[in-house]
This record gives sequence, C-alpha cells and structure tokens, in this order.
Amino acid sequence: MKQMFIEFLGPVSLYYGFGIKIITATILGLLIGYDREKKMKSAGLKTNMLICLGACMYTAVSLIASGDVATADPNRTAAQIVSGIGFLGAGAIIQSRGSVVGMTTAATIWLVAAIGMVVGMGYPVVATIFTVTVLLVLTFIGPIYTLLERKGDEKTVHLEILSKGGVKNSVKEVVLQEVDVIHEIYEKIVDPNSNQRLLNIYITLHPRRVPMLMEELGTIIQVKKVNYHFASNEDYSEDSNS
Repeated sequence: MKQMFIEFLGPVSLYYGFGIKIITATILGLLIGYDREKKMKSAGLKTNMLICLGACMYTAVSLIASGDVATADPNRTAAQIVSGIGFLGAGAIIQSRGSVVGMTTAATIWLVAAIGMVVGMGYPVVATIFTVTVLLVLTFIGPIYTLLERKGDEKTVHLEILSKGGVKNSVKEVVLQEVDVIHEIYEKIVDPNSNQRLLNIYITLHPRRVPMLMEELGTIIQVKKVNYHFASNEDYSEDSNS
C-alpha cells in the first residue's frame, strides 16, 4: 500500500496522510480567512480556505506522481502554484479600480498558498507556526505602528467614499480600527437610479496612516472610489451643515 510522509509521524498510509493534510489545510485557511472576513476584505473566509486547500492538494498529488513517474518533477507543480496565485493577487489589487490598494490582501493570498504547500509537503506543525506568525503580523503590527507615532502630528482628514449602495456600517467598522472617534459622518445620495452614494467622514489621523486606511477602505466590495484631503478642525461642522 502506498504511503506518504507526515512530520513527526514518518511514513503513514496514503488515506491517513491525505486526511491529516486536508484537515490541517482547511483549519489553517479558515483561521486566516476569518481574520480577513471580520475586517471586511474581498478575499475572506471561503477564498482563503480554498486557496490553502488547493495548494495543499496540488503539492501532495505532485509528490505522489513523482514517485510513480520517473520524469515527474514536483518542483514544476510548485512553480505553477506560485504563478497561479500571482493572478489571484493581481486581481485583488486591480479590484480597487486603479488605486494602489489591496497589497496586504494580495500578500495574504500569496502566504496562504505557501502555507497550503507546506502542509501538502507533509509539515503540518511548521505550517501551523507559519500561520500563527502571519496572524500576529496581521493583528499587531498596525496597533504597534500607531503607538509609535506621535499624537501631536495627527491631522483632521476628510474622507469621501463613493459607493454603490450603503456601506456606512462597513466603513465605520474599518475606520474605527484605526481611530478612536469619528468626528462626523454623513451620507448623500448622488444618483438615485443607480443607488450611488457619497459618504463623508471626518477623523483625526496621522498622515502616514492615511494611505493604509485608504487601502483598507478600497477593498470593501461596494466601494467604487475613495478620496481624501486634510481639513481644519472646523471644516467638518461647516460641511455637514451645508
């Protein structure tokens, strides 16, 4: 009976090995997918689970094929996985309509595929450590970066978000991950026929954090365009009353 290698277990039966790999890849993809889903990213729970599972299966099958066919090369399959993930990552960036946003989402997709490949090679513990590291980066780097910035350098920022349909709650959730208080938020219907809306938000934020916030907002599915400019502290009250 055919066998495959699993870290710390050595050679195990084919079906037992596949079972371990499938379950591990699904769980690790789910963990990263949940983090992205709760942050309202376009590549969420299902996408990350499928990417991790697919990369795992392609890698595992290529290793089996290399044992059966003398000319088979598992490295070629790994290279094709990386190429295919490149297209998915490019799609995550292009989705934001020309703005340079979605880089974190694209990088996460790339890393999830790498995690799946590590599982497929038979190293579930290494893949788990890798996943925990990715989650730590996604969770804590932003807050640490914010703490290192000086409060005195913060400015009032006016965000203008054009969307198809209401995105007020989704936008508030993303913005409140970066700031403690939203000074003003109001929505105007630009085109009733197409349900286009313009959401205006005034917040206080460090200038270097603005591009990262723009990237986060640009990945919300219904958002079509995001603009910003720096305003004085009095501008938001005047604008909302006009």
